[in-house]
Amino acid sequence: MNLEYQTILAQLPYSEPFLFVDELLSVSEEGVKGVYTFRSDAFFYEGHFKDNPVTPGVILTECMAQIGLVCLGIYLLEKEDLPKDASFALSSTEIDFYLPVFPNEKVMVISEKIYFRFKKLKCKVKMINSKEELIAKGVVSGMIIH
Repeated sequence: MNLEYQTILAQLPYSEPFLFVDELLSVSEEGVKGVYTFRSDAFFYEGHFKDNPVTPGVILTECMAQIGLVCLGIYLLEKEDLPKDASFALSSTEIDFYLPVFPNEKVMVISEKIYFRFKKLKCKVKMINSKEELIAKGVVSGMIIH
């Protein structure tokens, strides 16, 4: 993985068990693409649909926000004159879900910047599976915090 991408990941304000970014595949001023595999031993599978674990929608939303908003935001903040401890906090989401995500499934999140101004970042995000089927899509927004 590219050193710049590793630097972005190191700045994420999350850690296990609430880190939902494995790798960044591309980052630019216009968007980001990254992947995550939902491991079968994740804490949220224990009680989410007995005997048929499915990844909760709120966790899918969090994964899309971590990759599609926060990673992109960290990249964009590098270009601004802001404190080094600045990051993004999720302020709104509107996500539609189409397919379930099961344990050990790898997903890709693709984000396109809608705008970044007045300390707010808004992005179109989508999540696809390894068959390139659409799992979820929508819009996430966040604000700079420090």
